[in-house]
Order: sequence, then structure tokens, then C-alpha cells
Amino acid sequence: MGKRKDNNKYYRIIEAATKIFAQKGFYQAKVSDIAREAGVADGTIYIYFQNKDDILISLFEEQMQMVLDNMMAELSPITDPSEKLTRFAQVHLKLVQENQDVAEIIQVELRQSSKFMKEYKNEKFAKYLNIISDIIREGQEKGVFRKEVIPGVVKRAFFGALDEMSRFWVLSSRKEYDINTAALQISSYFLNGIRA
Repeated sequence: MGKRKDNNKYYRIIEAATKIFAQKGFYQAKVSDIAREAGVADGTIYIYFQNKDDILISLFEEQMQMVLDNMMAELSPITDPSEKLTRFAQVHLKLVQENQDVAEIIQVELRQSSKFMKEYKNEKFAKYLNIISDIIREGQEKGVFRKEVIPGVVKRAFFGALDEMSRFWVLSSRKEYDINTAALQISSYFLNGIRA
């Protein structure tokens, strides 16, 4: 897999797939649509990807790596765990707002892929969730968060709230409040619940 990454066709196909999946949906999209959008022959796609599911999963991997790198960079200067948790929410939801196509694919299409749900070892996503539990542990060590709070439960609950907000944001045409307000609200509910 490493060898093909330096090829710009690989990225052109990923970019084209992002557009096509968002427009047509994963099931309706054809490999030939993606090839046309990328400006390559249908056969070229199979040099880089086994099938449509493989394109979807690769797209997710690429995006997830960017999200991870971005999140780490945003959190690294912050020392206060409470502030880190708030920042996590803001950065996560801002990304959703700025990358509507990708957000829609991750929110809707990816979850309909049985290959993704059943067979894919989602390591990058696990790493992303662990950023949250690391913040909780750090807060517990500093005496900021309650000792009895279970980091593994908090990370899923916190991400679950952000994820539902993302889904709502992607699927609703009328936005009653801005995304940053939602981020601040969600993080404040959790912070008030886990503070020592």
C-alpha cells in the first residue's frame, strides 16, 4: 500500500470518489463515475484499489489521518485538560462544517458499508477516541476530573454527542445555531458532569 501513495493518481481518485459518493451515495455511485471524475480510465482505478469498498475505506483512512494530525496540533499547546476537552469539541465540529462532503460520507455512506463495519480494523478511529480518554486521565492525575469517572466510557459518550451533532449538521438544511455554540454547549455538559 505504501508504494502507491506517492502517486498523484491515487489522490485524484480519492478526491473524485469523495465528490461522487457525496453526490450519488455509495450504492448508486459506479467505479466508472469515479474514473470519469478523476480523469482516468476505469482500469486505472483497479491498479490502486480492489473495489468500491476499498476506495471508501482508503478515503476514510486518508481523512482520518488528516483529522488526527490536525487535532494533535491543535491540542498540543494547551495544558489545561478542561480547555483541551472544549477545544476537541470545537475542532471536531469545525472540521465537519468545513468538509461537508467528507462529513456526509463518514456520517451516512460509511456506516452502510458492511465491509467497513464488519471487517475493517478501525485503528485510526480508535486512536482518535483515545485522545479523549488521555485528556480524561490527565485531568484525573491533575485532580481536575473525578477519580471514579471511567475514561473509556467518557470517550464514547463525548464522541457520541459530537457525532450525533455532526450527523444533524450534515443532514439538516436549517441551522438554528452555529457549530461553535454547539461545541461549547456539549463540552460544558460533560465538563460539569466530570469535574472534581
